[in-house]
Amino acid sequence: MIEIPESINIANQINEKLFGKTIFNVVANYSPHKFAFYHGDPKTYGELLSGQKIGESKGLGSMVEISAEDRRIVLSEGANIRFFKNNANIPLKHQFLLEFDDGSVLVVSIQMYGAIQVFMKGYNENRYYLIAREKPSPLHNEFDLVYFNGLRSEETNALSAKAFLATQQRIPGLGNGVVQDILFNSGIHPKRKMNTIDEKEYIKLFYSVKCTLGEMVSLGGRDTEKDLFGRKGGYKTLLSKKTVGKPCILCGTVIEKTSYLGGVIYWCPKCQPF
Repeated sequence: MIEIPESINIANQINEKLFGKTIFNVVANYSPHKFAFYHGDPKTYGELLSGQKIGESKGLGSMVEISAEDRRIVLSEGANIRFFKNNANIPLKHQFLLEFDDGSVLVVSIQMYGAIQVFMKGYNENRYYLIAREKPSPLHNEFDLVYFNGLRSEETNALSAKAFLATQQRIPGLGNGVVQDILFNSGIHPKRKMNTIDEKEYIKLFYSVKCTLGEMVSLGGRDTEKDLFGRKGGYKTLLSKKTVGKPCILCGTVIEKTSYLGGVIYWCPKCQPF
């Protein structure tokens, strides 16, 4: 799933490979997918995008936004975004395809669920998109300790640490994947209630959010996800499906796993007591 490290990394790669190219052909909903969600009618995407030149792309939380003159393409969640030099090796099944004037191709296939949005600039009222545009990224200066303190309230006291960080779009793009290492680096168990976390621990959590995400981005994303070219990210996850059942890198205790809040959590029983 696309989260902050992947959206930023893929957007940067799209800027390197696609900036200035003209869209020659558009194919949307070629392989219907029950959980592929489109903005408007995908049948209109060809008319909207054909002949448009690709501009700047950027990561917005769990979304990759691609500019095409006064049009916008937004890809999110389980959208697997891949670049090909030509159409010889593209996947047989896909939900969105852009072919450019030089023959290169951008293909999007949905894994589990995901969104593909094409619209004129300023004409998208999708709540998640608007929140992602409005709120500062944890990697920006505006996301400082004062801002982070403002996320905490009486309503959040009863939430678990995982729910606080990864639900209700408090921090767009910070999801179940990246939250595992953030909590590990701060020494906080995912199920621990926010009202038990004191000021010193909360400050440590703030710096863990900033530093952990910063490292993930600098290394090209997580090793559990893939980039624009299908390569795994260079950041080796500390807590993930790759490390469960293995010894903790800090203390040697076996990493545990359980289902929680509609997903899975991982933790070290010694480093993250509950």
